[in-house]
Amino acid sequence: MTDDRTPDEVLDEARRWWTTSIIDIHPGEIDIRGYPIQQLIGAITFPQMIWLMLQGELPSRPQADLLEAALVASVDHGPQAPSIAIARMAATCGPSLNGAMASAVNVLDDIHGGPGQQCMEIYYEIDAEAGEGGDIAEAAATVAARRKEQGLKYFPGFGHRFHPHDPRSPRLLGLIDDAAERGDVAGRFAAIGRALEDAISQGRPRRIPMNIDGATAAIYCELGLPPELGRGVFILSRSVGILAHAWEQMQEGVRIKGPQSKALGFTYDGPARRDLSTPDPSGTAAPNREETP
Repeated sequence: MTDDRTPDEVLDEARRWWTTSIIDIHPGEIDIRGYPIQQLIGAITFPQMIWLMLQGELPSRPQADLLEAALVASVDHGPQAPSIAIARMAATCGPSLNGAMASAVNVLDDIHGGPGQQCMEIYYEIDAEAGEGGDIAEAAATVAARRKEQGLKYFPGFGHRFHPHDPRSPRLLGLIDDAAERGDVAGRFAAIGRALEDAISQGRPRRIPMNIDGATAAIYCELGLPPELGRGVFILSRSVGILAHAWEQMQEGVRIKGPQSKALGFTYDGPARRDLSTPDPSGTAAPNREETP
């Protein structure tokens, strides 16, 4: 098969192998979304840079402030959090700092790391169910019932295995309320989150309060992020805690530290200790290694 393209056409195809609207680089020039990097350095914050990279435009100050609040709130949840524990264990096994961090980030998936994204999906579903001018409380109850019929056992973003009331959630919701009063955001998703909390708590002896994932989901929805980016931004935030814990653990100089103290042991539920020379109760004799050809 002959290629009838001219050298310039082949070169043009090669140049288009990767196409991006994020960054343009030439010798001596680096432009991010059209802005020269030297103009951005010292002029915008890191949350503003995240927004510019993801959304293509610089955020307003209120948008950047809400994003920053969500990022700050999610950085860490202690050594008992699986991703943090994995970072610390990995650090005692000899990898570099980036290896310990990668080990931790890789477990931030659907169960540990995914509830924020899943909560956003439910919020958007309620938003669509209510429509413009619809009853949010009614829509939340409808979606909650539908999700339960579909087999949802618990609602991501609500309840917490450690905190009876997550101290981060009221603060984040309050920031949304403040921004809504100023007209910076609509405040619709804070209302949706509260309505969903009402709906799933209905008929229960104790209320199921919103947790950090539910509160940050409300912020990310207010900012118009798609659910997948909600998880991605959470991972950016939690990476800070992962980095701090991995580095701290490396300074201790302890080698091969497992998930729990050796003094605690673990539970074994297999067969009782047995002797290979003793015939099996089934009648099968133990193999005689010396007679094996």
